Amino acid sequence: MAWFAKPIIFISHFYKENTMQFPHSWLTQHANPNLSPDQLAHLLTMAGLEVEETAPAAPAFSGVVVAEVKSVEKHPDADRLNVTQVDAGTGELLQIVCGAPNVRVGAKVPCALAGAVLPENFKIKPTKMRGVESNGMLCSAKELGNDDGVNGLLILPDDAPVGMNIRDYLDLDDTLFTLKITPNRADCLSIKGIAREVAALTGCDFRQPEIKAMPVSSAKTQAVKIAAPDDCGVFFTRVIEGVNARAASPAWLVQRLARCGIRSVSALVDIGNYVMLEIGQPMHVFDADKLSGCLTVRRAQNDETLACLNDKTVELSDNTLVVADEAAALSIAGLMGGEASAVSDDTQNIVLESAWFAPDIIAGKSRQYGFGSDSSFRFERGVDTQIQRDAIERASELVLQICGGAAGEIVSAAGRQPENHTVNVRTSRVAKILGVDIGAARIGEILRGLGLQPEASADGFTVRSPSFRFDIEIEADLIEEIARVHGYENIPDDRTSGKLAMLALPETRRSRAAVYRKMAERGFQEVVSYAFVNEDWERDFAANESPVRLQNPLAAQYSVMRSTLIGGLIEILQNNLNRKQSRVRVFEIARIFRDETAHGQPERIGALVYGSALPEQWGAAARAADFYDVKADVESLLAGKTAEFVRMEHPALHPGRSAEIRVDGAAVGFIGELHPQWLQKYDLPQAALVFELDMAAVLACEKVRYQAVSKFQPARRDLAFVLSEAVSYAELEGSLKTVRSPLIREIALFDVYRGAGLPENTKSMAVKIILQSDSETLTDEAVEPIVAKLIAAAEGVGAKLR
Repeated sequence: MAWFAKPIIFISHFYKENTMQFPHSWLTQHANPNLSPDQLAHLLTMAGLEVEETAPAAPAFSGVVVAEVKSVEKHPDADRLNVTQVDAGTGELLQIVCGAPNVRVGAKVPCALAGAVLPENFKIKPTKMRGVESNGMLCSAKELGNDDGVNGLLILPDDAPVGMNIRDYLDLDDTLFTLKITPNRADCLSIKGIAREVAALTGCDFRQPEIKAMPVSSAKTQAVKIAAPDDCGVFFTRVIEGVNARAASPAWLVQRLARCGIRSVSALVDIGNYVMLEIGQPMHVFDADKLSGCLTVRRAQNDETLACLNDKTVELSDNTLVVADEAAALSIAGLMGGEASAVSDDTQNIVLESAWFAPDIIAGKSRQYGFGSDSSFRFERGVDTQIQRDAIERASELVLQICGGAAGEIVSAAGRQPENHTVNVRTSRVAKILGVDIGAARIGEILRGLGLQPEASADGFTVRSPSFRFDIEIEADLIEEIARVHGYENIPDDRTSGKLAMLALPETRRSRAAVYRKMAERGFQEVVSYAFVNEDWERDFAANESPVRLQNPLAAQYSVMRSTLIGGLIEILQNNLNRKQSRVRVFEIARIFRDETAHGQPERIGALVYGSALPEQWGAAARAADFYDVKADVESLLAGKTAEFVRMEHPALHPGRSAEIRVDGAAVGFIGELHPQWLQKYDLPQAALVFELDMAAVLACEKVRYQAVSKFQPARRDLAFVLSEAVSYAELEGSLKTVRSPLIREIALFDVYRGAGLPENTKSMAVKIILQSDSETLTDEAVEPIVAKLIAAAEGVGAKLR
């Protein structure tokens, strides 16, 4: 049996943006370097075409052969089981009990013989099912490692050879390659392009896909014109009459598409996808009977709408190129077709379209309209300008072969195409840049292998960039091509030498690693969030009505740059709560963006605390984290500095539970509890606490100074002051610190009291004063004058000794 008549199963890989997936077997039909899949993957990766993944076309299994069902009888004791007699090429019929609904006499199916090992190490043994002996298993696609959506056995073609190993019959030992294609290598988004690359890298023969001119047997044509010549370089159409749109795609075509990550839809759609994968030209198929007059490539009008094939209706803008007839826009050029002109099972006459659209007019439309396609992925990177007629002929051949019909003349219209660049490359320059003398003969061989058709010049070669390589513009581009084909591994690495010395970190600057360690010690985990954020976050958390806007956002919800880290931390908190994490302590070190200048992009450290203060345990009672827990975290980060916490109003924070953080009188950040209105809006069950600090302030530190520990006992005095509720401890502490004395070593609050015995709207704050001398034991005569000065200083904020 010929390979192309085989059905396809076992594919689970699907298209991902910026990748190209293909089977090894298809590639080797056009360029076969006699390398193993692993060797080929290494070669491509080292040449700049990164192989992201290689995977088998089917999981491992053994002992499965093609079998023919000879008889089917109902099981005597089970309504849903059948007893079959099967010819598996063993010389005698095998009795197998089968529960598949589609089992029938004459069907060719996969049969797992006794001793077979199916995926996930499932072993087949002779057994009895409801008292009837069964010597094997008839298999569905799912049982062989892939769910093809069919409820029943995998039915093979009638000419499948009985007894043949199913892996050989279905070519299941094939390898699937997934290449990560960089934006400049659009030429490698097809089998033709990759084969050309492999031939250049290995020197093997490159066999281009065969293109045959189809005989014209219909007088029907489709007129076209280009009203936007700068956006569309060429536009081809061909009418094919009398097609059978209900014809099934042949198994070989379905297999090729599936192994490239594309699901089969219908024969006409599959043919367009196949040509795109084979030679790199995206195509579209119109129902000819749904068109009105001439097809025109033009810019859309602002009031136009289009119902697309993906069930989305979009409002078009005048920066969008469309294909339209005399009645309305039919498709977004290079992106998506319209529902009104789409082919269906009832289609009888079709128009094949093959065009070249300028990358600039297609780029960005996927984001603009919220969806992309395989076609837009190729057009926005650049399609070969010389393959549009080839694509029409190749698609016509497949349509006539699979769906029948009569083909008309090819009609075309021309716009402006990009000019090819003439580029000179000097052999002396190649040697200087690469550090190795490759030689003119080898350089010429490499350039010819890449299809660049070099002509010898005085000191090298002159190349006219081909239509499939938009990225060849300057000499450096050619040197890069020479280097990667010659092989980076073949360039000696002994041409450079040098010594790198570690720079000493200034004593007045803390290392970034120390900050990360400190946060880890405090129980925080680092997170990373997007720098571009939802505009609502800027209004809610920063009261910022004029954020830095992105000209080309990835999505509508990421349209501005952040001026605070709070939004990203809240989003991460929400994700954790959705996953039942009740205690969250996270931090992020990143830049914020106040304006477009470098000065307006300071680095900040932000942190969020939510839930209990301590992990769940038996040794301490559970309590929610509060302002003072987070204040301790900030003080730990700013250790060695005198941090002040001054009451403030902040749009993100609770009005009475927020403070500005100051160091040496300068504001360096803020701290507080999230505002109750944001708890409600962002669906947070309880309060979250946040802080944000300038990294410059965190990294700065005082030069270390050493001081001997005093051997004399300290003296302690406790002072309780009655003061107004409106006076904070920071204000009281500030007044006490105005008393300057080398004997004062510590001033700290240890008790706050409100209640009986105090006047209304007042509170009592008890402060400990530690005094110590380095030269003598302190006496009351030395201590009491200082204490008196402290009491007098406290009166400056209205405090009275209790």
